[in-house]
Amino acid sequence: MTTPVVALVGRPNVGKSALFNRIVGHDTAIVSEEAGTTRDRHFARAEWQGREFFLVDTGGITDDDRTPLNAAIRHQVEQAIDEADLLLMVVDGKAGLHPIDRRVAEILRTSGKPFLVVVNKMDNPSDPAWYEFFELGAGDPMPVSAVNGKQSGDLLDLVVSKMPEVAAEPSDALRVAVIGRPNVGKSSFVNRLLGEERLVVNEQAGTTRDAIDAHMRYHGRELVFVDTAGLRRQSKVNDGIEFYSGLRTRRAIERADLCILMIDANEGLNNQDLKIAALAWEAGRGLIVVVNKWDLYEKDDKSAPHFEKECAEKAPFLGFVPFLFTSAKTGQRVNRVLDMILDVAAERTKRITTSEVNNRLEQLLARLQPPQTSGREVKLNYATQVNVAPPTFAIFGNHPDLVQEHYVRYLHNGFRESWGFLGNPLRILLRRKAA
Repeated sequence: MTTPVVALVGRPNVGKSALFNRIVGHDTAIVSEEAGTTRDRHFARAEWQGREFFLVDTGGITDDDRTPLNAAIRHQVEQAIDEADLLLMVVDGKAGLHPIDRRVAEILRTSGKPFLVVVNKMDNPSDPAWYEFFELGAGDPMPVSAVNGKQSGDLLDLVVSKMPEVAAEPSDALRVAVIGRPNVGKSSFVNRLLGEERLVVNEQAGTTRDAIDAHMRYHGRELVFVDTAGLRRQSKVNDGIEFYSGLRTRRAIERADLCILMIDANEGLNNQDLKIAALAWEAGRGLIVVVNKWDLYEKDDKSAPHFEKECAEKAPFLGFVPFLFTSAKTGQRVNRVLDMILDVAAERTKRITTSEVNNRLEQLLARLQPPQTSGREVKLNYATQVNVAPPTFAIFGNHPDLVQEHYVRYLHNGFRESWGFLGNPLRILLRRKAA
């Protein structure tokens, strides 16, 4: 399912960033008295009443297009409007209705997107000063104070009620997100699999700006490939298109059952590749690493194992992930990824009986007991698998909070020795045994 996007728009210094921080719950955006501090967009995940959404903060819209900066901000805000499912037009209740507010309201009306007028800086909601914003003709304004949180809960109730319903993906299809940095060959790879030029391929980095779904059947299973725009390091995302490409990549990961991380063989696994891999892994998705352009890599018969080892040294969880060395250009080994996808999907939904889990736990405890802490005996009594996709185990004991992280890793590795779960995160939950 796709997570909705809610964007904050308005003129400078009305408190959009402060409201962003209030909703998200931490100081992600820079808040300053200086107008126009937010020049690019920031986004973060937010949640209210069990509904999750991405909240996007934008630069302030001005009526002066003579300077390149103001023109760029206006362009970015227009992109925010295009991308959003719901818009919050933020105005300044203390300063009152401004001509630019009227212009922003007109822009939003013209877009056809649903929007709410949020009157910020109303420390006292009973103050009638905000009534003048009815003149915008955009429904009932909502008075709030981002600084002290007044009415912020009521605003979020309204936001959730206005967000589009999230449509569930077909249950039988296996969704595969192809992720990675720009220009590593994602579109060429998907085109090779499909046997046709479905996606635009260009030497220019970042040709793919949207996430595009492509369907195929393999061994009776429907596969849906999502080819995403590349995800760059956030500090380098100055262009609005790339900003939203990064947002779409995160949304594609959420919609996916498993992800194919494509990396360039000649560039190796860099920090941004690691960040993208971690996004997928922490989201609980299956993961396959495809090393593209292998035909151009100077290698010998030990190059592939050595490459995998180096990657696992940078991020230990990659030691549990299958690697495929391919060339999208020549087609070398590309089709092998289809069997690998089905294998990882099967591992993802594998269930282990409770008796098997407890037998394995007993073996691991016999080999190494959990360290005792502060003179208190730590006992682990029994375990069971509580979920799949990703596989999740609950272990019950007398003092779960005292079990040290290195011992949890020991149990984790012991479970993997027995059952594999190749290409999937394995989660262990420690729970207190019922009295």
